[in-house]
Amino acid sequence: MMWFLTCVAALVAGYFIYGSIVEKIFGINAARQTPALTKQDGVDYVPMSTKKVYLVQLLNIAGVGPIFGPIMGALYGPAAMLWIVLGCVFAGAVHDYFSGMLSIRNGGASVPTLTGRYLGKGAKHFMNIFAIVLLLLVGVVFVSAPAGMITNLINDKTSLTVGMGTMVSIIFIYYIIATIVPVDKIIGRFYPLFGALLIFMSVGLISAVAISSDHAILGNFEVSDMFSNMNPNDLPLWPALFITIACGAISGFHATQSPLMARCIENETNGRFVFYGAMIGEGIIALIWCALALSFFGSVDALSDVVANGGPGKVVYDSSFGLLGVFGGVIAFLGVVILPITSGDTAFRSSRLILAEYFNLDQRNMRNRLMMAVPLFIVGGILTQVDFGVIWRYFGFANQTTAVMMLWTASAYLLRYNKFHWITTIPAMFMTTVCITFILNNATLGFGLDMQISTIIGVVTMLGITRTVIKVSKGKGENDLLDEEKPKVIPKNA
Repeated sequence: MMWFLTCVAALVAGYFIYGSIVEKIFGINAARQTPALTKQDGVDYVPMSTKKVYLVQLLNIAGVGPIFGPIMGALYGPAAMLWIVLGCVFAGAVHDYFSGMLSIRNGGASVPTLTGRYLGKGAKHFMNIFAIVLLLLVGVVFVSAPAGMITNLINDKTSLTVGMGTMVSIIFIYYIIATIVPVDKIIGRFYPLFGALLIFMSVGLISAVAISSDHAILGNFEVSDMFSNMNPNDLPLWPALFITIACGAISGFHATQSPLMARCIENETNGRFVFYGAMIGEGIIALIWCALALSFFGSVDALSDVVANGGPGKVVYDSSFGLLGVFGGVIAFLGVVILPITSGDTAFRSSRLILAEYFNLDQRNMRNRLMMAVPLFIVGGILTQVDFGVIWRYFGFANQTTAVMMLWTASAYLLRYNKFHWITTIPAMFMTTVCITFILNNATLGFGLDMQISTIIGVVTMLGITRTVIKVSKGKGENDLLDEEKPKVIPKNA
């Protein structure tokens, strides 16, 4: 119990202490108008209240990642919670803050445009392709996962029989609608309520464990377990844990989502609460599910058996109904199902906007929106026929690689304007090494090289990238600011 509370306290402290440092280094300007005001179009650029933007941002970034990832990460033992805290405070929340604030400074631009702006045209073209691939994978994952969970719930708890294909079709129809209608009609109107449900569900489940006579939060683990690898399958902690737990610690998918709310935020002073704060909120959710997975089943071995027989979805199902009964279990389970659905539609929405930026198509026109969206849904529908496990593995690697690109983009920005860049460069260096080592060592997705050789290559490559970014970006000039980056002072009588 104490380990869990300490981790939660560390995340909250990280928001107030380290978040303030990050904000100061970035240098917010309350007098600068945001794209929500300068580009208001009633479709994607729509001013919304800070609380509403925060809850939408939390739902946008919190798919099944901060639930499924921490459950799979829990197989390594309570040590997984340490990565959630450190990764969230020093990498993930920093990543989300810069992806949101740089978008605001660049007129609501998407991540490929930001990457091209600060790392060059080659990086922009790479990110245009990579971001679309990632978002399609996310969209497919966030169709298949909730469809399977809803199907199992209906077939198990009611007299009805629903096929997986039917549920996939229903979710896809909703995604199409949510992708093309104005952001404030569905996302801005209903998602804050879903965000509140998500928070209520997470707190309710961990509270149920805390007061349960049959379970205790990490009650069967010793202090020494908090710093050891307990994986029953003898899987190495390095670098797999840092790929497995993505959304709860650091996630490149968030870089594609933050610009959505960068187009709705009303003042730069709200950025730390919306972007850094939403990631801290997701980190707390990840901690809850990691602790739940370990506490409800009592041991890593028992958890491993459940995962082997039904995946992380069965862990969610068993713990929700086991702790809260039928009524509470349905509410909690539906709260988990909402997460991927509310991230899947924004994944496709982000894809539409990235393509629109690339082809320079005005999205105020419904015809233009459909031109960008329909091909994406056709490809997404085809990908739903691929095995979910295969899609999830590629999603994990693509996700973290996107995070690496965003962190280097943030470092290039800070270097260009002679600001303290190590707050993004250090996590960029670490995650670069993780991704390269993982793809070289992994036999299923990559090259199956020896771990030591893979790590050495990863470190050497990381050092080369670090040297190049610093050399090319440092002090590049304060005189080449985009119009959107230049201060736009709001008149006092406005």
